[in-house]
Amino acid sequence: MAILEVRKFPDPILRQRAVKVARFDAKLAKLAADMCETMEAERGVGLAANQVGVLQRLCVVKPEDWEEPLILVNPEIIRREGEREVEEGCLSLPGYRGMVNRSVRIRVRYQDLAGKQLRLKADCVLAQAIEHETDHLNGILYIDHLIAHDQFFRIHVNEEGDVEYIPTGEPDAAELENAARRMNHAPPVPQFDTTNGRSIQSGDRADAAD
Repeated sequence: MAILEVRKFPDPILRQRAVKVARFDAKLAKLAADMCETMEAERGVGLAANQVGVLQRLCVVKPEDWEEPLILVNPEIIRREGEREVEEGCLSLPGYRGMVNRSVRIRVRYQDLAGKQLRLKADCVLAQAIEHETDHLNGILYIDHLIAHDQFFRIHVNEEGDVEYIPTGEPDAAELENAARRMNHAPPVPQFDTTNGRSIQSGDRADAAD
């Protein structure tokens, strides 16, 4: 396995739609394994293939209370229920977080690395992570879902390791690009915050084979 480079905004590949996976082979399995290792190294909750420069419909997710990652090939959300306001970050936009609306519960259809068709019911952080990563596969970033411009924050990690939130207003491409450079030399920050008053809740996995 290998740790891959995570593409940072405004890399054009982040705005491209990934193509459906047609070949379920060793190359796909290696890509998935490398993505899982990269996600762990970056302290992410999820990672989509176009974030590592590959335009294939593949993503991996791993809530912090899970022991093993979930690998989704050709994921498609077929049902959404409810709506809740959550805080979100992204490995491709380091140094920032924003408030967005995500579904309370979802149902997703996907394939495993062998090509087997599966379905999954998810809620809370798992549903949020899957929505976030499937957005990536469609060229959509969480900043496209911001509730309001005053709900977008630059984050600063102080010497004690605490995360401070600084309101920034409307996202600016140049500022985000500069932040990505700065954060490459800063302590890692979890992709989805689970510690403050706006935090998301832990989710439970519910599988159902198709």
